[in-house]
Amino acid sequence: MILSVEPHNTNSNLVKDIIIGMSDGLTVPFALTAGLSGVLNTNHLIIVSGLSEIVAGCISMGLGGYLAGQSEVDHYETELKREYSEIDSVPDTELKEVTDIFVEMGVEELLSKQVALQISKNKDGWANLMMKLELELEKPAKNRAAKSAGTIALSYLIGGFIPLSPYILIGNNQTAFNFSCIVTLSALVVFGFLKSKVTGQPLVKGTLKVALTGAVAAAAAYFLAKAVS
Repeated sequence: MILSVEPHNTNSNLVKDIIIGMSDGLTVPFALTAGLSGVLNTNHLIIVSGLSEIVAGCISMGLGGYLAGQSEVDHYETELKREYSEIDSVPDTELKEVTDIFVEMGVEELLSKQVALQISKNKDGWANLMMKLELELEKPAKNRAAKSAGTIALSYLIGGFIPLSPYILIGNNQTAFNFSCIVTLSALVVFGFLKSKVTGQPLVKGTLKVALTGAVAAAAAYFLAKAVS
């Protein structure tokens, strides 16, 4: 007998961090370089400003990812300690909560009580079950905060160099701006498609939403800079 294996995304946190970093990495530097192109005729200041923004963005986004990841770990540890404390101080109440959880899942009450009693013999398993079924919290992966920070920062760095690279490689400002728009919008379309596919969103709608967000941000920055200058 051959058992079918259902596909599941086991790297949801990694995918989420890549999406966060790449999304901002493509959009923010693209808007910045487009805005500067509206008022500057030299690539030098655009490159310097773009590099400064990318470095600042990597640090800011990476730090934000680290703090968010660490907060997730701290929250889980706090709730786990509370569960252990409640198991020690009010075991009957906690045992009833386990029974009620299984009853709500469709298990007969008598059988639910028996299962709850069996689970209560292992304090660690009892606490972990309450974390998953009562609080709906999954234990964060080891070094979650550091991995999140590194992934977001690297994704931002890669995304940021896409709109900036034409200004580094091409001497003419207007030509570099045109290539930057083409390359970045193409990258946004590809990224939007992949993001929609991974997250299960409608492909066309998700792709257009990502691409239009970057295009609108860049256009707004460009024409605002033109108007102010």
